[in-house]
Parts: sequence; C-alpha cells; structure tokens
Amino acid sequence: MQLSGQPVLILPEGTQRVVGRDAQRVNIMVARAVANAVKSTLGPKGMDKMLVDELGDIVVTNDGATILEEMNVEHPAAKMMVEIAKTQDKEVGDGTTTAVVIAGELLGKAEELLDKKIHPTVIIKGYRMAAEKAVELLDGIAMDVKPDDEETLKKLAITSMTGKGVEEAREKLAEIVVKAVKQVAETENGKTIIDTDYIKIEKKQGGDLEDTELINGIIIDKERVHPGMPRVVKDAKIALINAPIEVKETETDAEIRITSPEQLQAFLDQEEKMLREMVDKIKASGANVVFCQKGIDDLAQHFLAKEGILAVRRVKKSDMEKLAKATGATIVTSIKDLSEKDLGYAGKVEERKISGENMVFVENCKDPKAVTILVRGGTEHVVDEAERALNDAIGVVSSAMEDGKIVTGGGSPEVALALKLRDYAKTVGGREQLAIEAFANALEIIPTTLAESAGMDPIDTLVELRAKQEKEKNPHLGIDVFEGKIADMKEGNVLEPMRVKKQAISSASEAAEMILRIDDIIAASKKSSGSENNMPGGEEFD
Repeated sequence: MQLSGQPVLILPEGTQRVVGRDAQRVNIMVARAVANAVKSTLGPKGMDKMLVDELGDIVVTNDGATILEEMNVEHPAAKMMVEIAKTQDKEVGDGTTTAVVIAGELLGKAEELLDKKIHPTVIIKGYRMAAEKAVELLDGIAMDVKPDDEETLKKLAITSMTGKGVEEAREKLAEIVVKAVKQVAETENGKTIIDTDYIKIEKKQGGDLEDTELINGIIIDKERVHPGMPRVVKDAKIALINAPIEVKETETDAEIRITSPEQLQAFLDQEEKMLREMVDKIKASGANVVFCQKGIDDLAQHFLAKEGILAVRRVKKSDMEKLAKATGATIVTSIKDLSEKDLGYAGKVEERKISGENMVFVENCKDPKAVTILVRGGTEHVVDEAERALNDAIGVVSSAMEDGKIVTGGGSPEVALALKLRDYAKTVGGREQLAIEAFANALEIIPTTLAESAGMDPIDTLVELRAKQEKEKNPHLGIDVFEGKIADMKEGNVLEPMRVKKQAISSASEAAEMILRIDDIIAASKKSSGSENNMPGGEEFD
C-alpha cells in the first residue's frame, strides 16, 4: 500500500498473512492432520501411541485427550482440536478420540463442499441444523438405565476400558468403579448428583492390576510424624485441623531481650506450656487421630505420642476435604474451638507400607462420601494407563447415573443417526441439504475406522451395516470388532452413556464451524530469529 510514493506499513515487518480460500485450506489441513494422528487409537482394536517429550520421558497410551495434550501442537487450528478433547474429557471423561475424529471428518467433507463453490456460511448453517437434529434424534434411540442397575453400569465401565492397557483386569476394575461411583453419589430433589473429585485415585507401583482395591475411606500418602505413635488406631475419632500445632510467631516484628539464664528458661517453659495446652485441648476433645494441614512442632509430636494420638502433618487441602467427606469430621481452623462434635469417625486408621513407602489408610468409615481406589501395576506405565482407564470409566458410569440414558456402541448410533439425517436433509432442501448430508457422511467415519482397525473392509462393512439397520429397523446393530462381523450391540453388552455421543457431536460441530468461519490468518513474526517455521500451517505432521 502506497501513499504519494511513500509505503504505509499496517502490519509489522515479518508478519505472515494467509487470506480467503488458502486460509481455509491450511486450517482444514492442520485440523485433519491432528484428527488422523489419533484416529488409529479408536475402539477396542485401536493402537497405542508412544509419546516422548524433550526430557526423554515416555507416555504410552491410546487415550485421545492424553495424546493431544502431550503432542505439544503449535498451529492455532490444531490447538482448537486439542480444546475439543479437553472439553470432552472434562464433561464426560470419555469419547475424546470420537469427538476429534468426527471434527476432522466434518472439516474434510466441508472442504469438498467448498470446492463446489458452496459458501462457508451455508455449510455452517447446515452443520448447525444437522447437529441439533442429531442430538434430538439421539434421545429417540437411547435406552433408560436406573442408578441402581449395577449390572448395566458395569457393562458401561467394561466397554469404556476395552482396548486399553488394563483389559485383562477390566471385570474387577469395572466392579470397583461402579461401587466407588455409587458410594459418592448423592440425591438432591430426586436427581442423582456425582462429584467425581471425591473418588481419589492413588497409584503405587508393584503387584499387578488384579491387586487394585477400593478403600471405603481415604489413603493419605504420608506417614506418622513420630515413631512413638500407634501404628493402628481402631474406632478412630478423627480431628481435622487447619492450623499449625506450633508456637505462633508474633504478628509484628518484636525483639525479646533476655539478660539471665532464668529468663531464657522461663521463656522455654512458656513455649512448652503452650504446646502442652494445645495437645491437652486435642486430647480433651476425645480425638485419637489428628490430620493437620500445617506443621507440627517436634515437642508437640512428643506430647501427642505420649498421649497415644496418631498424627499426620502437612496434609494437602484436597485430601483434607476428602477426609471431611469420608469421616464426617469438620475442618477446624483453631485448636481452641475443637470439640467432640467436630470429630469424624473411621473403623480403623492404620499406617501400612506399600511398595516400600508408608501410607496412612483411613478405612471402614460408616457411609463415606469420598473413597479411594488404590491402583497397583507392574510398571509405572501400566499404573499410569490404569489411572487413565479408571478416570474414563468413572466419567462414563457417573454420566449414565446422572442422565439415566445410554446408547449402544460399535458405531451403531452413528449409522442410525446418519440414516435419519439423510431423510431430514430431504425435508430441508436448498444448499443446506448438501451440508446436512455431508454431516451424516462424516458421522460414519466412526464405524469405518472401527472396521479398519479390526482388519475388515471399511467400505463393504459400512454398506452392509447401513443396509441391515434400514432393513431390520434396528438402531443397535454395529460392528463386532472381535468377531469381524455385524452384530446387535445390545446383546453384545457394548454400551455407552448418551452424554458421550451428545457431547462429541456438539463439540465437534462447534469446532468445525469455528474453523470454517476463518478466512484470514494474520500471524506475527516470532521473536527468536532461530525459528524459520513461523508460517501458519508450516508445522509438519506425518
């Protein structure tokens, strides 16, 4: 741009700009590359990815959210795809790969429409209509599940864990997950509410996956503060204190001048007396176990040990909250105010050595609203993957209990929705019809990918599945990846919560719409001169 022969700079030097169709192509290409990176992990026959960071630390997983988080993507469109996985993980805890793969395919189909000179806003409108209709149609093919139907909930957990590294122990783990979720579930105004934060997962290497257990209470990864304290306390009356059991320093800067040994002795005696009073106050409340969020003075430790009180210090705030939920104790911020009614109860508090480390088990609580799953496994990678699988299963079971709606898996709901969306597209007409049909075709990427990973012919399988669902009017027909054939997923106990599908469709279409709306990328030049690859879309993906 020039004004009377004088160049006018609007953007700083070195800024890269990609406009119009090129910007859309770049964004779609990058987003699809991200989707393709996780696509092969989908389903029970999905493959794992090994991710190595710059320090050489390794993560082996097929969990979509973990892969995308560890991938460290640079491009803004790629970051949007990572956001989909994060949202899905927070909302439901499972279905992250499904959401990202659908978003990638929606963009792929949109590119075909853009090549036919269909305007992005028309595609966006069609996609939005299709997503709303799909979510509405899901209700029609969903089945009801009661919060006390343990058998069905267990099947949901097993489906979620199939194909992950914990497969050999999935029966036992599913049972643990269902028990844990049911234990922390609370009913408010006839609705089931589950806060999964109150299911603590504690990992310890050693043993194998079958040794994983559910503790009806909380495990604290700390040890007693004094060897003279009892190792086991039965019928524990527990005090939770968020205050230091130490002599408090003065609020203001003060200087104490001591001129004789007697004065020093009196000063030390006074400190001892204050600590003794604190311990006496704890003893008087009837507490025989103390969990302190702050520090405990060495002398106070000695006094507590003499009184036979088991104490643990510097307990994390989150663990204190879980202890309060599990034992019914109240967290007090002043030892002076501690009374018997603030104490919680546990059948047993015990310090045990697990894998060479001491941990404090607070168990046999009356009706704990916080529990712990102690995960065991042969190696660090096994334990980490087990934790990811358990988190997915917990999310799935709690979603199903809260919503009371489930669907079948194996690609069956996607094909059923695609068939219904094609009928709906005919009623809409116009150019939007093409976008709705493209949306329907994009949903079928899920059964296609499942067939591919099971070694089946994806095209033949999809055509056969469509024909069978239409002929038999059975939306539960899907792909049995183990037998390599089409089967009724309801009979095969392949079940998922409706929320997983709903969220995946909604977030995938929203992300696709957002990426399609961009027709101009203005990227500032990077500060360091060492990086040449600062062009949008310049990242390389295999």
